[in-house]
Amino acid sequence: MADNQEATLTLPSAPASVTAARRHVTDVLLSWGLGEGSDVMESLRLIVSELATNAVQHTCGQSPVFTVDLRLERAEWLRLGVSDSHPRRPRRLPAAVQQDNGRGLVIIRTLTAESGGRMTVAPARGGGKTVWVELPWMPPAAA
Repeated sequence: MADNQEATLTLPSAPASVTAARRHVTDVLLSWGLGEGSDVMESLRLIVSELATNAVQHTCGQSPVFTVDLRLERAEWLRLGVSDSHPRRPRRLPAAVQQDNGRGLVIIRTLTAESGGRMTVAPARGGGKTVWVELPWMPPAAA
């Protein structure tokens, strides 16, 4: 396996793109050897779904596309990033709003922490931001 592997996909900021982002992440991770039914795979599917949904719903039409980046660094760390061109950083919604939605960041932070990783927000090239989730890479079990 190479020291670093990368995969990037840019999608329109539309609800159907959430499914496409999840499928892309699944396909890439399978090609990198992560097991289909693993807990890490399921966590990453949920994380990318939440991040892509945020990129679609909370950019107020100011980001016509969003980008999903996957990076496997030295077979030690997996980085998943979702970038959009809206300048506002993600934030938790007030409790009253959270009844029907607004739990995405809590879910992402919880899943990331449970996997021994971390979530960060960084400025994106060309404006906007990237929400990064970094997890220790769980290599496939020896056959």
